[in-house]
Amino acid sequence: MTPVIDCKTDPDWLAKALDTMHTLGFVAVSGVIDQPALARIKEAMYRAQKAITAEVGQDRLQRAGELGVLRLLCKYDQAFLDLLAVPEILAVVDATVSPTAILHLQNGFVLPSFKPGEAPKVFQNRYHMDFPRVLGGYLMSINVMLAIDEFRPDNGATIVLPGSHQQAPPPQLDKLEGTALAATCPAGSMLVFDSTLFHAAGPNTSGADRLAINNQFTRSYVKQQIDYVRALGDDVVLAQPPRTQQLLGWYTRVVSSLDEYYQPPEKRLYRSGQG
Repeated sequence: MTPVIDCKTDPDWLAKALDTMHTLGFVAVSGVIDQPALARIKEAMYRAQKAITAEVGQDRLQRAGELGVLRLLCKYDQAFLDLLAVPEILAVVDATVSPTAILHLQNGFVLPSFKPGEAPKVFQNRYHMDFPRVLGGYLMSINVMLAIDEFRPDNGATIVLPGSHQQAPPPQLDKLEGTALAATCPAGSMLVFDSTLFHAAGPNTSGADRLAINNQFTRSYVKQQIDYVRALGDDVVLAQPPRTQQLLGWYTRVVSSLDEYYQPPEKRLYRSGQG
């Protein structure tokens, strides 16, 4: 059974969530996103999916071997940038990968439904780690996956292997198959997991899409999957709250000239104290 902690009713939700994640590698926290926000996000995700398909092309997306993945999601709607200011998400980030962490990726998932056994085999539905480096228990990366729809066994809820995180050498996955668990939780929850946890997308046989947004946060010196500052542009980044700017990588940019390097502290691209 998935451990679910309600952040609205339990004042000790953060401590309990961190303790559970340390033990099992994952935990669900409910009550993070309210219903009106979920409705707006769902509409924005379908708009983003259409825009990404138009920009990249269906053929290139199919060749990538992905099932409904929406990369660079925050380029297409402010609603996705606003998620980076959700207090519960920031509380988890601060308590794990530090207040100077950056956003490694923000990917949307519109997981399509297939008849049983007909879903194509892709990276998403094979067991994997999102941060495939175990450094003696030192936490380098954390995932906060937002359940835009309810996560159920029949609609492709993320399957986790409890206790498979922070293991070097890696565990023998065939011996852990019997422990596999569908991480079920209500819509509006966040599924928090150590990025070294082995997990996979479950099979969606519900007859409808299952929507989620995966946010992965890392220590500030780990390169992002996408350079969000360059991808969004200075104007968009500077329109965000300072903490969101930091998460997007505004305070950890790499200089490209001596002029950029020799700047006073307040104008430096890579600011001091970033971890």
